[in-house]
Amino acid sequence: MKKSEFRRALDASGFMIPDTNECRLLAELHTGIGTYYTFKIARHGATPLGVDWSCAASQDRRFLQLLRLCDFSRPRSLNDVGCGYGALLSYLARYHVDIAVDYLGTELSEEMVRHAERLWRNRARTQFLVSRTIPRVADYCVASGIFNVKLEQPVDAWEYFIARTLDDMHRCSRLGFAVNFMAEVAEGDASPMELYRTSAERWIEYCSVEFESEAELIVDDGLGEFTLLVRKH
Repeated sequence: MKKSEFRRALDASGFMIPDTNECRLLAELHTGIGTYYTFKIARHGATPLGVDWSCAASQDRRFLQLLRLCDFSRPRSLNDVGCGYGALLSYLARYHVDIAVDYLGTELSEEMVRHAERLWRNRARTQFLVSRTIPRVADYCVASGIFNVKLEQPVDAWEYFIARTLDDMHRCSRLGFAVNFMAEVAEGDASPMELYRTSAERWIEYCSVEFESEAELIVDDGLGEFTLLVRKH
């Protein structure tokens, strides 16, 4: 199978070589992300601000786009990567009340998981784990906003983290996965350096070539973002 242009660039840089340096890079990056979101939820609690969203309405809007992937005509299993305090479960309870979903949320912040477990302790078929990888195969995997804040990471290291995460989501989904990104800003417009913005074409090509899967693009100009729905053949 041919490699995407992006994968070839990573190979050439040495990022895709499975050695000690790769493990150290990912470990340091995961630790930084976990620390960032631990601070957020400690400051704002189990609220949209606690997971770095501006409001519940924009949070729900992202969930709406991501879940366009899912066929809920029958009971499904769902992996929520970077689940925060489990806000997606609240969305499911409001808008898909009759749907049976076997849910697993994974997080890098132990504090996030503690909040999630308290909030959803009475929900059946629900589990939260502190994990750097996805520990099970489910019908679908979704991730909301986990690629947006790269902090002080170099872009190539952050894109390596994205590629490895997409690889994991593809491996652990039977039917497909969905992710969102912040779109590139117009030339001359300013964007904070800690935010990661990208073109849709870059990651559509990655999914198409690496996973031999078509990625459906949903553009949301109101949020300045786009969502990719990647369905398996």
